[in-house]
Amino acid sequence: MERLLLILGLLLVLALLIYGLYAGWRHRAARQAGLAELPVLPSELSPDLVAPMTGLYVSTTTAGNWQDRVVARGLGRRAAGAARLSAEGVCIERDGETDIFIPATDLVEITTAPGIAGKVIGQADGIVIVRWLLGGVALDSGFRADDPDGQLDWIDAAAALLAARPASGKSKPEHGATPNINGATS
Repeated sequence: MERLLLILGLLLVLALLIYGLYAGWRHRAARQAGLAELPVLPSELSPDLVAPMTGLYVSTTTAGNWQDRVVARGLGRRAAGAARLSAEGVCIERDGETDIFIPATDLVEITTAPGIAGKVIGQADGIVIVRWLLGGVALDSGFRADDPDGQLDWIDAAAALLAARPASGKSKPEHGATPNINGATS
């Protein structure tokens, strides 16, 4: 009888933990509901500037806050896929999820980091970080490449795209200031 009560108690604790995770995810999504809609993927993209980078889309966070996961608009769901780079911008194709399109005019920086919410590699160049603007909010999207050599080629091509694009009228964060989802600047 004691064993049965212990098992029921553990199941109750497990159910409460699962509910807490679910409630926290929904609360975070509600707080981020003001985030702008994702850009629409153009019907036709120009040819890839470099071979697509296959791997794992890890997550999107607010820029500079590697653990502040953005869950609104489906950005918090991890999925295998590919990152494609064309003259129009970056398209992160996710298996079983909606693709994420980042127009070239919204790209701020392409870099690497040892981790982002949901995945820490420990290597300084373990995760490709695409910093971009969505409705004036700076975001970091992380992608873990399957092939480190392909990752370097992809980053070099992205840097060339950033350097070659014409200046846009969009306001970029100044002097390291990063607008966040609530409109404040950090």
